[in-house]
Amino acid sequence: MVLGIDIGSLTAKAVILDHGSIRAAHIMRVRPRPIDSATAVLEAVLKAAGARISDIRACCATGYGRLEIPFATMNMSEISCHAKGAFWSDVSIRTVIDIGGQDCKVIILDRQGLIQDFIMNDKCAAGTGRSLEILSKAIGVELDSLGPLSLKSRRPVAITNKCSIFMELEVLQHLYRRVKLKDIAAGINLSVAKRVVALTKMLTLCPDVCLTGGVSKNVGVSKGIEKLLGITFKPLRCDPQIMGALGAAVFAKEGLT
Repeated sequence: MVLGIDIGSLTAKAVILDHGSIRAAHIMRVRPRPIDSATAVLEAVLKAAGARISDIRACCATGYGRLEIPFATMNMSEISCHAKGAFWSDVSIRTVIDIGGQDCKVIILDRQGLIQDFIMNDKCAAGTGRSLEILSKAIGVELDSLGPLSLKSRRPVAITNKCSIFMELEVLQHLYRRVKLKDIAAGINLSVAKRVVALTKMLTLCPDVCLTGGVSKNVGVSKGIEKLLGITFKPLRCDPQIMGALGAAVFAKEGLT
């Protein structure tokens, strides 16, 4: 067995591969310190796999906290791990759009799954999971409900600000004006989709394209990106939110050969 751990800004993910197949995976909210997040997600995924730490032959860490995990035998960048995980899940993937808690990445792959080009936006929370979390809380809607609620709207409000702080103020103004929640939710998701699409314009997307990261589970954002780009995302055979941890586990496995 090998282990991949991804300590992000909002969630910690872990994947155990056993003879090349996913034995167990776990996602949890991060703790204040990366080492605490890593220890907690390790315990959870080992329990899910019915395994012990002594069963793990190698561990690769990725994410913001990858350098602070003492039990990791190696570490790799988030870009490398998301690319590796997506290609492992489906070898037809040529473009990976990853929307995480604090950044957004677009990665172009070749036929061997090697990275040909990439771009990353990590200078602003707008267009990320953190932005969606802040804005959904501002209107009193659960984050998991933001996507389905937005699909009920036919008149998304315009959210013109590009800074997450001013976006929140703009959303609150719509709320005070008694704009319907579904229309505000649709406006929030569309604004995030537009930020992601603007980033993709800096590269030439190659089909097939997949969406990874926690925001991939927001149907309002994913459908918004598809409509704006005129594409359909290729579904992956495992949870898109664990793609970084999965890629890390694949790197750990490859490191044994």
